Amino acid sequence: MSVRVRRVYDPAEPEDGVRVLVDRLWPRGLAKDAARVDEWPKALTPSTELRRWYHAGGGTYEEFAERYEAELAAEEAAEALDGVRDLAGKGDVTLLTASKTPEQSHATVLVRLLEG
Repeated sequence: MSVRVRRVYDPAEPEDGVRVLVDRLWPRGLAKDAARVDEWPKALTPSTELRRWYHAGGGTYEEFAERYEAELAAEEAAEALDGVRDLAGKGDVTLLTASKTPEQSHATVLVRLLEG
């Protein structure tokens, strides 16, 4: 199983496998056909409240990750996570985010949960 994170603005690569957008909002200025998104499970994304709290500088990345994991325990989010886990069991998966710092985003939390 190979799960990786890339910025949605980067060009698609053959080794991306299934491309999964993990942001709640569609990336600004990006045409849907250019993004080459295969899946967009919005239930897997952080809540609007959590996202706003984190972007406002309300806490550390570690606290954000902890709160996000708690959100992922909800039934709909857990089902979406299982769906992506199933995709990863069949081949490569690339999680796409518009975050300028993907290594400190929710996508990194997802990779840890999917690989763990």
